[in-house]
Amino acid sequence: MIRFTHRGNFNKLEKFFIRMSKAEYLNILEKYGQEGVVALAEATPLDSGVTADSWKFEIKHGRGTTTLGWLNTSVNDGVNIAVILQYGHGTGSGGYVQGRDYINPGIAPIFDKIAEEAWKEVTRS
Repeated sequence: MIRFTHRGNFNKLEKFFIRMSKAEYLNILEKYGQEGVVALAEATPLDSGVTADSWKFEIKHGRGTTTLGWLNTSVNDGVNIAVILQYGHGTGSGGYVQGRDYINPGIAPIFDKIAEEAWKEVTRS
């Protein structure tokens, strides 16, 4: 015979779900969304500064999901400049300009902060 005994309650879990149902996490996403904009602007290679100043964030809500994303609105002739700076591009004269990975290192500390704060939120009493 196998016997299973449990003592305790689900108070911490219930408190967590109540906080989540009140959408308190949206304040955290707003905070890190703005921090990400600053981090990406600082990491963006500068020429005129237009691309660095064109970062923004958006929070989208779907069925049971919420996402935080960053966008860059600097476009020239239908080409997103942030993307070609990141990945490289061909030139009109047949040459190639090597991309520079600036987005990933720029935004990684923000991802780390989000994960750390989310973990604290989930595990707090």
